[in-house]
Amino acid sequence: MATPELKPSSKRNPSLGPKKDLKKRKTKKSKALTFEKNDSEPASASEQLNFFLNQLESAIGVRVSSLELDPIKDKCVVELSQNLEQNVSNLGEHIKMCYGSSWRETLCEGDGNVESGNPSVLVISLSALRSLELLRGLHSLTKQCPAVKLFSKHLKVEEQISLLKKRVNIGSGTPSRIKKLIDIEALGLSRLDMIVLDMHPDVKGFSLFTLPQVRDEFWDLYTKCFHKRVLEGSLRICLYGPKPSASKLKKNKKKQTK
Repeated sequence: MATPELKPSSKRNPSLGPKKDLKKRKTKKSKALTFEKNDSEPASASEQLNFFLNQLESAIGVRVSSLELDPIKDKCVVELSQNLEQNVSNLGEHIKMCYGSSWRETLCEGDGNVESGNPSVLVISLSALRSLELLRGLHSLTKQCPAVKLFSKHLKVEEQISLLKKRVNIGSGTPSRIKKLIDIEALGLSRLDMIVLDMHPDVKGFSLFTLPQVRDEFWDLYTKCFHKRVLEGSLRICLYGPKPSASKLKKNKKKQTK
């Protein structure tokens, strides 16, 4: 006797729970910059400078002429060692290498008449938490070189004013609080030799140059407090962390010249 053919039931067993939607959800694209990892050709100092100036122009419309750029283009951006990863734990070592054998004399000792509240290095990042992480990365330096936290979370301006009445060699903070402390003349710039800009993205993929409010605060700080000194050749810029590769920057430059 032939057995009847069993047809699959269109009804779903209720004990299996609701049917899952197998359609892929569309994810929102981050507006953060995209970077190429493990590129064999890292960006040179001049290529990093062009990248930085392009960000400046696209953010607030400030364009640096070739006449202004020519005297400082080879020395205003720090080219970091490619043999050492640019992460939190290595930040102190990278800064030491930027100063060579004179790092201790420049950052820690210096002239006995150093004005209080005037750091040699400012590390600028997009959040208080990130600033704190970077300070931990500077531990190899800050044991000998006094450092100060320059962000607003859990820190009152009055507390920071008190801290800045002492000798400070390194500061780590966010653009808005750094600008505020400069405006009230608590934070001085007379010794400032280098600004370290943290390029690492946050969990959402945004960085110092792309997180809208922080980006605007950074460029306000940069144009009003640092830009003139960069053009004069008295202040260096260090882009710390992932950056567009040399090949990508060259492609972008070709597009701009067309």
